[in-house]
Amino acid sequence: MADVAILILDDEVASQNALRSVLDLETWRVCVVTLPSQALAELAATTWNLVIVNAALADSKGPLFAILKELAQSELPLPQDRPGEPHRKRLSVLFLVSPRSGEVQSMLEREGLPYLQKPYHLHDFLEKVSDLLVQSGAIAEPIRSIGALGKGKRLRTARSSRDSRRGIMFASREDYQMTEEEMAEFEREEEEDRKKREKELKEIKERGRA
Repeated sequence: MADVAILILDDEVASQNALRSVLDLETWRVCVVTLPSQALAELAATTWNLVIVNAALADSKGPLFAILKELAQSELPLPQDRPGEPHRKRLSVLFLVSPRSGEVQSMLEREGLPYLQKPYHLHDFLEKVSDLLVQSGAIAEPIRSIGALGKGKRLRTARSSRDSRRGIMFASREDYQMTEEEMAEFEREEEEDRKKREKELKEIKERGRA
């Protein structure tokens, strides 16, 4: 598995949980910060392959945006003995934008900076992320299916099992697409199940000591 490092700047809890859940399933190293100043500190201290940014937090006239733009638009020099290789980005950046932020989207398009409009589906998000990681040389090939790496199948299996109890069976790719809200709900139910199991285990232990 490639040593992939992803920095997330987002102050929305539901969005943070959704992004981390998807990326953690691929066993990538993920760091979440909530302030532009924290993102600047992380960029100065650590090497990242991809930065995912809530566009609402990145002032287009501020220092963070200027640095991200410079890094995203610059490329690594090719070794002299490998003239045929594609150029690699120093760092890839993905902006997450609100559907009401037309001005921001227009600006990102003018600058040639990649973005995704909320709400987005899990499959679309993972494809976009993987394409950007290929550009930065972090992974060799793009991901074209959910759970294509390592533990990625876990989310698919967990959701299928949960919804089958409601009489719903999933069979197509679209069945596995999840918005941020759906991912947050999935995380909430997983946490409730975990607490329930811990409570049951505690009760069993207490009965055993009685």
